[in-house]
Amino acid sequence: MRGSPGIRTHRPPREQLRGRVAVVTGGARGLGAALARSLSNAGVCLALLGRREESLRQVAASLAAPSICVESDVTDSAALAAAARRVEAELGPASVIVANAGVAVSGPFDQTPAELWQQVVDVNLTGAANTARAFLPQLMSTHGYFLQVASTAAFGSSPMMSAYCASKAGAESFALALRGEVRPSGVQVGIAYVHWAGTDMLSGIDDDPVLQALRRHQPGPARRVHAPDQVARWLTRGIVRRSPNIYAPPWLRWCQPLRPLFPALVASVARRELQATPSGTPFSSAAVLGASERGDSSSASGSSHSSDSC
Repeated sequence: MRGSPGIRTHRPPREQLRGRVAVVTGGARGLGAALARSLSNAGVCLALLGRREESLRQVAASLAAPSICVESDVTDSAALAAAARRVEAELGPASVIVANAGVAVSGPFDQTPAELWQQVVDVNLTGAANTARAFLPQLMSTHGYFLQVASTAAFGSSPMMSAYCASKAGAESFALALRGEVRPSGVQVGIAYVHWAGTDMLSGIDDDPVLQALRRHQPGPARRVHAPDQVARWLTRGIVRRSPNIYAPPWLRWCQPLRPLFPALVASVARRELQATPSGTPFSSAAVLGASERGDSSSASGSSHSSDSC
């Protein structure tokens, strides 16, 4: 099935996606898999990219619209270029690209192996840029939409999550710069701010006392964990509208004007928690949050996950 240029038509909003081609990186699990199902239900032809074809095929089997699975690492620009060629050959040029692949590491910076810290940046930031570079020619031909999945971690950096917060803030900045460059070509760039999505990445996050304290000090609605399917519906609605910013949950939009306050608030909570920790108490060593596509979440060689959270 060939994708036709553009997204905007006179059809009802959700119907505007029917028959289009979308690419979702990190599509094997978590938010990526949920978003693939949501887009497929809207009639979108999906190309699922991820580290394990077997896992991708399990997701593809649940989709309503035609799909292909492409085993590809977002840190490998050559592999992504090959994936882009295959998508165009088998489905047609993509109208929607979702840079969703992500990985998170929790632990003190000085106890995080350099290669593990670098892996997070490579997947979350460089991987997003690699994805954009590979598929931008298709988006220009379709006047399409590129969605960068970011996080509220870009609002205020959390101790014990230095690599994740730095990479997500960088991904947001990259998307903002790209938006200005490609807008004259008819390509629009959106940023999704995701907060506490119930994916593998959240498993073990409460084991860290500082991260647990930060969540405990958030207002009640802000502590709520949202199911991946619900987050996917919010993202799908934003994709249909080609929104510059997508907030999951929607009330996050009201936090944007308050962003200058968040770093100081996070620092204050973290400082109190660290001061309350008995001297000499060791923090847990750095570890990848969530299940790894390589089946070894402790490996510094790591993997591309498909989940995002606060």
